[in-house]
Amino acid sequence: MKKILLIFGLLAVLVPAYSQDQATLAALEMLALGEGSQAEILEELSDLGDPYIKTFIGGWRTGEVYSYTISDSETIVLLRVSEKFRRLSDNEIVDLAEDDSRLKKIRPARKLRKLLKTITDTIDLSSPDSKTRIDAALKLGLSQNTVYLEALQKKLQNEENEKVRLKFEEAINISLLANAEGPEALLSAIVRLGELKSLPSRDGITNIQNKAIEAEDEDLVTACTVAVGRIDRAQKTIERWGNLVRGLSTGSVLLMVAFGLAITFGLMGIINMAHGEFLAIGGYTCYVVQNIFANAFGVQSAAYQWFFWVSIPISFVVAGAIGFGLEKGMFRFLYKRPLESLLATWGLSMIMQQLFRLNFGAANVQVNTPDVLIGNLEVAGVALSYTRIFVIAFAGVVIVMTWLLLSKTNLGLYIRSVMQNRNMASSLGIPVSRVNSLTFAFGCGLAALAGAALSQIGNVGPSMGQTYIVDSFMVVVVGGVGNLLGAGISAMGIGAVDQFLQPYWGPVMGKIIVYFVIILFLQWKPGGLFPTKSRSMDD
Repeated sequence: MKKILLIFGLLAVLVPAYSQDQATLAALEMLALGEGSQAEILEELSDLGDPYIKTFIGGWRTGEVYSYTISDSETIVLLRVSEKFRRLSDNEIVDLAEDDSRLKKIRPARKLRKLLKTITDTIDLSSPDSKTRIDAALKLGLSQNTVYLEALQKKLQNEENEKVRLKFEEAINISLLANAEGPEALLSAIVRLGELKSLPSRDGITNIQNKAIEAEDEDLVTACTVAVGRIDRAQKTIERWGNLVRGLSTGSVLLMVAFGLAITFGLMGIINMAHGEFLAIGGYTCYVVQNIFANAFGVQSAAYQWFFWVSIPISFVVAGAIGFGLEKGMFRFLYKRPLESLLATWGLSMIMQQLFRLNFGAANVQVNTPDVLIGNLEVAGVALSYTRIFVIAFAGVVIVMTWLLLSKTNLGLYIRSVMQNRNMASSLGIPVSRVNSLTFAFGCGLAALAGAALSQIGNVGPSMGQTYIVDSFMVVVVGGVGNLLGAGISAMGIGAVDQFLQPYWGPVMGKIIVYFVIILFLQWKPGGLFPTKSRSMDD
């Protein structure tokens, strides 16, 4: 009994889809052969919303549709695609020669060509995808073509999705700005667009407002002023939320870079000016893995979409291995020597940048975005980029993993012990030298993870690390040297404030203001948000 119910359930899902395909093909075949009522067939096609309709009509308008007479009572329709003839009824290839006398090209009449263009332009209004319907409606509304106005009004009556209905209504009223019959209809359209807070209609309403001022039409001027005011307030709200998301994503990158810097700075007392170059290592690792996948599988393959996710752990390992080697060969001789470490790491930074230029060129390289991260998530009219949402979520994962390492593992216990009192930890048998190497490698790996995330929202180039190194030091100092909670709070704060100031003061002046505020804050709290206290200091 259960198997029978399952079969009927599958048929209930599959049969409607199959019937719609058959209905589309049958309607197109009748239209091409001139059978039945042309008006009824066109109306049926516009309601079906099948994407194949655009493909067929596009081929028909360019002379790729043929009729083939099998017998006096049977004629089929063919669509030529890539020099092959495909039967319309089942999309099967038919082996025919172009000089076959029974093969005739079907040419639509001029009047039908215009109707076909209208169908292809409005077919997406019936698409099963709500976003496609919304995009199509706004596009047709902004064209302000009276031909499309009738189609929009008709589709609005049958639309059940409330969000899509509002967008259809917005598109209709935008069209009415140019096609309204009488001043009352125009006034009503302007008022409604203001209520809908329609950003695309602002320029059109402003033009009408200027004409109304010249004509001294006070009612129309008032309506336009109120509508534009509502739209501007909505736009400012959207911009604020957009700035917040950009600030959080920028702060997330700073957080990942600063976490590694906070650990190594607090543990070793090294001012590592080359820390930003490990961020570049992460970005370039993604680029190299991308090229490997492209050569092995091809850019169009499904496997290629995995290159970014594979490159994330690889970038951590590569940067960690390089950091481990540098700690063994260079950094261990600079512990607790801030001035010498500043000069040495600055020189290392320039060497690493030059190595990037020699291997990858001086220009920035492109790291593609996986298909799953392309697009935006719209929330209350605010378009949130999937890439920035990913960066914020990825930073959250890094925070959790770092916390687990420091609080739930022996290595984390050793790191915290050495940071509080190096001599006491050594006397208790903790392998301080090994802890230093592993900690430095981990910090470099965190910077590389930030570089991998940054490759999706910024450029990958030789000097990309220098853009973030100063801000990262500011994050560490403001949060409190070696304090990860303080680094997290200050990273998000600095990133958000910077993005909020840039639209008003510009990127350079905004950065200067942020640094000035940080200086004032450090005058008040020199130890940062959470000053570090060690047992040796307490003594």
